[in-house]
Amino acid sequence: MTLHATVEDRPRQGPTADYLETLGLIERLHRLLLDVIKDEFERLGILEVNAVQALLLFNIGEHEVTAGELKSRGYYQGSNVSYNLKKLVEAGYMHHERCEIDRRSVRVRLTDKGQAVRDAVAGLFARHAELLEARSVMGIRSAEEVNALLRRVERFWIDQIRYIY
Repeated sequence: MTLHATVEDRPRQGPTADYLETLGLIERLHRLLLDVIKDEFERLGILEVNAVQALLLFNIGEHEVTAGELKSRGYYQGSNVSYNLKKLVEAGYMHHERCEIDRRSVRVRLTDKGQAVRDAVAGLFARHAELLEARSVMGIRSAEEVNALLRRVERFWIDQIRYIY
């Protein structure tokens, strides 16, 4: 007896129920990702940075960016990114300097300390990718299919937002 029914075993609930299940899965997966990062950082003894900040450092990577660029890429919401950037600068994970052209804008990049956190997250993701494939949870082909589906949903939502305005 299995605890989780496969898609083929479940009766069709209809498009609204399926959509709501997808939304719930996306939300739970994001929260679980943050928990996975938090647990990894506790294991490594990195307690100064929370999971959201770690993802921020990971996404910045080798780039030099403004808060606005991070928001426009769709990674973060306004107050969230500003607060976390400020905390990361204060803790020495990021350098910041005023933009020469627009003095209101601040450009940020990782310090060596920030790069070490980014590398820890990258290592975690690489290990997980290998384990997912080794355990036949998600191979390259299925990952490509999931990514293509999620990009279509993303485009749909972007179109819905643009249609409103």
